Amino acid sequence: MNYREAMEYVESLQQYGSVLGLENMQRLCERLGNPQNELKFVHIAGTNGKGSVLAYVSTILQSAGYKVGRYISPTLFDYRERFQIDGKQITQSGLCKYLEQVKVVVDQMVAEELPHPTPFEIETAVAFLYFLDKQCDIVVLETGLGGRLDATNIIQTSLCSVFTSISMDHMAVLGETLEEIAVEKVGIIKEKSCVVSLRQKTEVMQIVKQVATKKKCRMLIADTSRAKQVKYGLKTQHFSYDKYKNLTITMPGQYQVDNAILAVEVIGALQKSGFPVTEEQLRKGLMETTWIGRFSVIGQRPLFVVDGAHNEDGAARLAEAIRFYFTNRRIIYIMGILKDKEYDKIIRQTFEFAEHIITVTPPNNERALHGYELAQTVQEYHESVTVADSLQEAVEIAYLLTGRDKETVVIAFGSLSYLGELINIVEHRDTIRRDSHGRSE
Repeated sequence: MNYREAMEYVESLQQYGSVLGLENMQRLCERLGNPQNELKFVHIAGTNGKGSVLAYVSTILQSAGYKVGRYISPTLFDYRERFQIDGKQITQSGLCKYLEQVKVVVDQMVAEELPHPTPFEIETAVAFLYFLDKQCDIVVLETGLGGRLDATNIIQTSLCSVFTSISMDHMAVLGETLEEIAVEKVGIIKEKSCVVSLRQKTEVMQIVKQVATKKKCRMLIADTSRAKQVKYGLKTQHFSYDKYKNLTITMPGQYQVDNAILAVEVIGALQKSGFPVTEEQLRKGLMETTWIGRFSVIGQRPLFVVDGAHNEDGAARLAEAIRFYFTNRRIIYIMGILKDKEYDKIIRQTFEFAEHIITVTPPNNERALHGYELAQTVQEYHESVTVADSLQEAVEIAYLLTGRDKETVVIAFGSLSYLGELINIVEHRDTIRRDSHGRSE
């Protein structure tokens, strides 16, 4: 299998969709020798913030000298981003190697008339094989959807179950109430492990504590109200938390302070599980953590921000960040959302800050909401809306609308599935502009 064949195979898997449940995943991994049983994990569930917390924890552990596997989804630029060791994605030949191993077993299962594993199940199995073969000291992975029935929950050797903010999302699958969703999320907790959670809403916190107690787990709560001397900024942010004074992070957005505090508590828990980290290593890891697509600044003139706010809670966090960082500034939106999201609530949380809203259809995604349909909903709240036929056109319209006003901010948000391509368009445009200015000078 060469790389082109591997990617064609990955594309062909999309027909098998998403199926919650562990039975088929267990069959797949058993036939591969249960590689997951030889690894140690930090397992992260939650509605928003999973990727950022994964990035903080991974980078801190890496700065302490550990070999760290990362398994993430979705990705922005390249399919191979899903599988990383020490922040570097798997090679093309490596992906072919492990994908071919999994395909052999998948073909056997199909020949025996067993259900075909889903794309996510196959990717997760690839990750386990890769991380074991490369002898990772620890693997940090986030759930794909929910927790209890998510393919990643086949693992039994997690040192720490981590919970970011839990709110309403994927209600059609996870439940219609916050309590039902929380029950699904806490399904990742393993007997006599450690549980680390952000302080949640009361009804969620009760469920997390109940399951942690029942499974005889040590529990730590990341209480962000204990943060002191917090200084927010677009380039650096500073805070003190318990014994750590003046910690620095470089990811913008007030909520990143919360995510960093959760990561600090996770590192504290791991220290008691055989993974010591010095204060210097923790500081270095926090400062060096990056995670593109979460309130990331990708252009300066005008200021161009991208954010993966794709549900109501994410939109509320984005609105809070806009209110804090960009008060009294002219703002233009680019919005692209999937049709299974509560896009009406996302619009309600954010529309008031925009002077003009450009809607797009996220490309190459069966779940994409058409930009025209999104615009119709936007018009119920905001009168200035344009539908762009492509991401390229959306970027060009945004730049035309900003004109020469250096104070204007362009914010592209919604589904992560289109932000990678949009970032490439903006960066390519800026490169051409810089080159032309250089020649003219």
